[in-house]
Amino acid sequence: MRNTSKKIKGTTLSAKNVTATVEQCEKPWFVHSKMVANIMYSRMKEQGITQKELAEKMNCTQQYISKILKGRENLSLEALCKIELALGIRILQFDSNN
Repeated sequence: MRNTSKKIKGTTLSAKNVTATVEQCEKPWFVHSKMVANIMYSRMKEQGITQKELAEKMNCTQQYISKILKGRENLSLEALCKIELALGIRILQFDSNN
């Protein structure tokens, strides 16, 4: 009986993890966050910049940069602007005709 309880409990935890992952993918900003992460990673590689160095340029922690690079962070406009300035890239572009 104990083994069954443990097995069911483990299955429930796994189901929760799968549900959390599915919900993460369904968030509308998730795809954009992954795109920003890919752009950042490429530019950092080109410039030979580490996460720590980028964090210093952006005045944030290396842990925050790590979260961004995993593509799981819902970025604010302020964060996007800091990324642009720190890496010398354009992420945000607006159509002036609208």
